[in-house]
Amino acid sequence: MRIHGLQKLTLLDFPGKTACTVFTAGCNLRCPFCHNAALVTHVDPDAYMEEDEFFAFLKKRKGLLDGVAITGGEPALEPDLLDFMRRVRDLGFGVKLDTNGTRPDVLRRVLDEGLADLVAMDIKNSPQKYALTTGVNNIRMDRINESVSLLMSGNTPFEFRTTVVDGLHTPEDLAAIGEWLAGSEPYFLQNFKDSGDLIDPSMRGKTPEQMAECLAAVLPYLPKAEIRGL
Repeated sequence: MRIHGLQKLTLLDFPGKTACTVFTAGCNLRCPFCHNAALVTHVDPDAYMEEDEFFAFLKKRKGLLDGVAITGGEPALEPDLLDFMRRVRDLGFGVKLDTNGTRPDVLRRVLDEGLADLVAMDIKNSPQKYALTTGVNNIRMDRINESVSLLMSGNTPFEFRTTVVDGLHTPEDLAAIGEWLAGSEPYFLQNFKDSGDLIDPSMRGKTPEQMAECLAAVLPYLPKAEIRGL
């Protein structure tokens, strides 16, 4: 698998576990607020870590780390993602997978084989505004919906989350998301933060008051929804 980044320790990316985070490169979306532009729009083909180097690192962290969070980019685009996840699990580590939900065929195999201890799926916006928010005019909402259904009907722990951006998300949008995902828990709102590596540097987050309004719009449908990262 093409590993284009490694965070050797995180207490945030894999809730409840001490983990490392693996970053894959390449994505089939172009969300203007993407905070990893270097992994999406200008990938350096030479800046990658060999799998053997990563697994040598991981073996040395036995007893120190609990798991591996796999993010991107979009990891489900990697043809050998499942083999990578199997190798991690064979070493006794937990696995968390981040995905945008555009590859339900891959997600189904992950769930069927029990390769993930947690799946986090980004819900970009209300269905009506998905194309605008993802920068992809021909976005396949049937695939997004299939991924949502797979997670909601499966046995693997999961979370849905939305990064809230000023100018892209309104309380009405969040209400539409809540209605769409009703019956699913947990759901998190994350206020957009400028990482310094954006696809569109003009993107801005919301004020705490605006975030509270967005949360209030979701709560009638998802009563356990939370704002993460305040």
